[in-house]
Amino acid sequence: MPELLLEILTEEIPARVQTRAAEDFLRLTREKIAAAGLDASKSQTFVTPRRLVLVVEDLPATQADTSEERRGPRVGSLQNAIDGFLKSAGVTLAQCEQRDTGKGVFYFAVIRRTGAATASILPELLRAVMLDLSWPKSMRFPAATFRWVRPIDSVLCLFDGKTVPLDLGGVVTGNMSEGHRFLSPGLFAVSSVADYRQRLRDGHVMLDATDRKQAISLALYERAAEAQLTVRDDPGLLEEVTGLVEWPVVMAGTIEPAFMELPSEVLTTSMRTHLKYFSCLDRDGRLAPRFLVVANNIADDGGKEIVAGNERVLRARLADARFFWDTDRKIKLEARLPKLAERIFYQGLGTMADKADRLSQLATEIAYQIARNKPDLLGGELALRRNAKRAGQLAKADLSSAMVGEFPELQGIMGRYYAEAEGERGDVAHAIAEHYSPLGPSDRCPTEPLSVAVALADKLDTLIGFFIIGEKPTGSKDPFALRRAALGVIRLILENELRMSLYQAMKGALALWQDSLGSSRFGDQPIVELLDFFGERLKVHLRDRGVRHDLIAAVFALGEDDLVRLTRRVAALAAFLATEDGANLLTAYRRAANIVGIEEKRDGVTYGGMPDATKLIIAEETALAGRLDQVEPMVTKALEQEDFAGAMTALAGLRSQIDAFFTEITVNVRNQELRINRLKLLARIRDTFDRVADFSRIEG
Repeated sequence: MPELLLEILTEEIPARVQTRAAEDFLRLTREKIAAAGLDASKSQTFVTPRRLVLVVEDLPATQADTSEERRGPRVGSLQNAIDGFLKSAGVTLAQCEQRDTGKGVFYFAVIRRTGAATASILPELLRAVMLDLSWPKSMRFPAATFRWVRPIDSVLCLFDGKTVPLDLGGVVTGNMSEGHRFLSPGLFAVSSVADYRQRLRDGHVMLDATDRKQAISLALYERAAEAQLTVRDDPGLLEEVTGLVEWPVVMAGTIEPAFMELPSEVLTTSMRTHLKYFSCLDRDGRLAPRFLVVANNIADDGGKEIVAGNERVLRARLADARFFWDTDRKIKLEARLPKLAERIFYQGLGTMADKADRLSQLATEIAYQIARNKPDLLGGELALRRNAKRAGQLAKADLSSAMVGEFPELQGIMGRYYAEAEGERGDVAHAIAEHYSPLGPSDRCPTEPLSVAVALADKLDTLIGFFIIGEKPTGSKDPFALRRAALGVIRLILENELRMSLYQAMKGALALWQDSLGSSRFGDQPIVELLDFFGERLKVHLRDRGVRHDLIAAVFALGEDDLVRLTRRVAALAAFLATEDGANLLTAYRRAANIVGIEEKRDGVTYGGMPDATKLIIAEETALAGRLDQVEPMVTKALEQEDFAGAMTALAGLRSQIDAFFTEITVNVRNQELRINRLKLLARIRDTFDRVADFSRIEG
């Protein structure tokens, strides 16, 4: 069957948008092909810096014939109605059938359409795909009336080996393409997909991004191994560089020894951010004085001039970095604090100086909570609180340094180096470096008490602030990374097993914000909203670890805000429900809760309190009441001791009595005293279970 090839040859497409563009282009094509009544066994898109390519295999030569049946007016209807039907269906009366439907005889028209040739459909279809493709940023250019990410040089479009003309204004459409800009200039004609692939390969273009990535990765390893080094793992940079070259050639350069005195993070960031160089490590894992660059050319001299040019550029970059390093160390971090008053944290949320002040106070409060978790804490609670105050005070100071101004990625990290150079305590300097962590699910989570205190304080302060002014995440939009901040709080608490009240920590943060803004008009509303927000984030976090979201909701509904205790409850609940007793008791709970809920709604009352023992007249209800008398204190004691598995075991002891009750007892009897007493007994079952978790939220 015929194949379709479309190549859009452009000026360089930014690497960061290439993958998304290829995915969107493929999705739009598939949607429009399906809408046109066509079917294709395989469709692919490819992207390089200079071209976006679509390949569709086994596309039918014509659309399938279609048949549509329409029912018209009743035979004998007014002529105007019949004429209107015939006109809309495009048939004559002689072409219609008369059928008895059981409700009368009606005209029926069978409309048969012959499928159009695919070649006649493609011009408008592909033009629509191109125009519908959305770019983060696009531009106008003289050759076309539509916007594109970069000016389009030409378009190659073939179907079944023949050129498909596209109406793209002044953009040339034909069967011509070209290879690598430097290594294979000049046009060549294309006759098929296989011919296109081979001519590109001959023209020094690797069309498939996966092939380019693998080639770069292998060459990086080989160049590093030649110097008995390893490449510093950097998947993000590898992905970006793959989108910068069509024919990758990896070369190695040297970093001058004088620059190796700079912090390793400064060196790697200078090379990575501006120059897209890969760093190398020695056998001990230290940064080596070598770098790897991925060129998009094959040099006649083996790359000597290219390497020399890159070394010159790197020398200039690192000279700037060394100037920043030397200049910054002339001013102490504490002396930089007044400059934070010139930096706005966010409109309506004051300055970075205000944030630093809150951060210092909140970190001190959280340090007290952490100290309670660690009775053997080195130096004790007072020392931890004192150091937390100092680290919180200095955490944002490096924002006004020249190095962070040039490399924002180094905030916190440079603060640590400057703090160490000034003789600050090692744990204080470390806390400054780690207070932004963890930055994502794969980022390392701080474990040192001081680092944990400052990191928690920073995230909670940010969350409360943005919730105060209503800047909450909506849908997929989260411009201030508040979901990431909440996940960071969850990880800091759970991975360090901190026993603390999330509500109280938020309340402390809110009080500092109220002092900072000079207003207490917010009440507890931001905290209420944040607790719900944390509940959703916790579901996502634990779901990724195989925990059911409904079990989390069942425990969170109790108002449980000690996340460590909450996860232990959830684990015990999951284990309990996995047993036969647990599954059966869940069914029994639902039956009891449903009966009570229906009757409470109908009667307009709540059936609480103890049932009257004198009105328990049947053995099964007497046995159930007696067993509840035994189980309730067992549940209470187990919950007090945080023995959640023990609480579940105690509930399991109710199974036989509950089963017997529902087998032998009728709840809604005519005798109202007996009915109400039995409803109270069922309500007691519901309330006992709900002390362990809100079982009504459990699914399945």
